[in-house]
Amino acid sequence: MSLVINQVSKTYKEKKALDQISWKIEPEKIYGLLGRNGAGKSTLLNIVANRSFQSEGTVTLNGTAITDNEGALNKIYLMSEDNLYPGNLKVKKCFQLTAAFYGSFDWNLAQEMTVAFELNQNVSLRKLSTGYRSIAKLIMALCVPADYIFLDEPVLGLDANHRDLFYHYLLTAYAKRPRTFVISTHLIEEVANLLEEVIILDGGKVLRKATTEDIQLAGKVLKGPKEAIAAVIKGLRVIGQEELGGMTSVYVEGEIPKNLPLDVTVAPLNLQTYFVQLTKKDVA
Repeated sequence: MSLVINQVSKTYKEKKALDQISWKIEPEKIYGLLGRNGAGKSTLLNIVANRSFQSEGTVTLNGTAITDNEGALNKIYLMSEDNLYPGNLKVKKCFQLTAAFYGSFDWNLAQEMTVAFELNQNVSLRKLSTGYRSIAKLIMALCVPADYIFLDEPVLGLDANHRDLFYHYLLTAYAKRPRTFVISTHLIEEVANLLEEVIILDGGKVLRKATTEDIQLAGKVLKGPKEAIAAVIKGLRVIGQEELGGMTSVYVEGEIPKNLPLDVTVAPLNLQTYFVQLTKKDVA
């Protein structure tokens, strides 16, 4: 049972926020949805969750359109900055309403996370800090029975300890009941080890889809004198380049020649650096 986004576009007046996005989201995988601000990530997630509607294209679950399809939408959950419940509701009531809507709820995990995060369930949402509102939303996201969980900037306002705790519980929830998680975040370095595949959006278009393993195997950074680097990178895909003090750093994809000049070094390219170089905009 796959969630298929096929040729989806979204236009606001004269601006195209999404342009022919296609993506097959497989069951029981952890994805990263990456992009700079304004790339179209939140727009895409809102369409998948049926909170917004595409101008073109389709979103289907197991071959059936999700639009106004309660059965399909019960299998999809989006956690985002939007507040789904009024601010005067207490956290515990929000949990109860979520459980009622989805038909079941992992109350044991919710209780464990509440204690671990020191979240007071008897406090209203509006009285929580930004970080604790995120924590309440994350608990709901990890405890609903949905098969596809979308997390849009899930660690907003969380300190380093709480972020680490969330990643622990994400893996705990996944191990307990494997399902699909799609994480959209700017903290790429922190989640890189969690992700199996990534999709990178830029300007509303798909820039890259790949497994994290493929990116790490193919991506390299070469450093050395400009002339030596120029000779080495022939035939490679260059995604970025920097110069400092007569030395050149080139970010590439492809098979590196075995016999490199002595003054050229090669190092792995991590996911965050790959993303930064791939989406870097030229500054005039």
